[in-house]
Amino acid sequence: MEDFDQILKKIKAELVTAFGDKWKDLSSESKKDIDQFLGDSEDKLKRWTFLLANGAIDLEDYEWLLKSQKDVMLMQALYSAGISKLKIGHLKNKAIKTILSVVKTLVL
Repeated sequence: MEDFDQILKKIKAELVTAFGDKWKDLSSESKKDIDQFLGDSEDKLKRWTFLLANGAIDLEDYEWLLKSQKDVMLMQALYSAGISKLKIGHLKNKAIKTILSVVKTLVL
């Protein structure tokens, strides 16, 4: 498995791009929310990525575990900036797909 710090950097870069594409004028809020989520979830993401890389779980299990983190993605800065809960929900789904895509590319 590639160094997890590199994987985390790639995930962050992809999330910043994905969020920036959606709300260019809210990039600082997006970055705050991404940093908060990745900080809160780093240990779990690292453990799950290690399990995936070693074949202890499959990609479907990994995706399920990521989805279990949706409530941790508070997106408080975006919400405070006036983004609706529905749009934030869509953004959370996009974040999960982005993380899944990065990990699949770098780990499997």
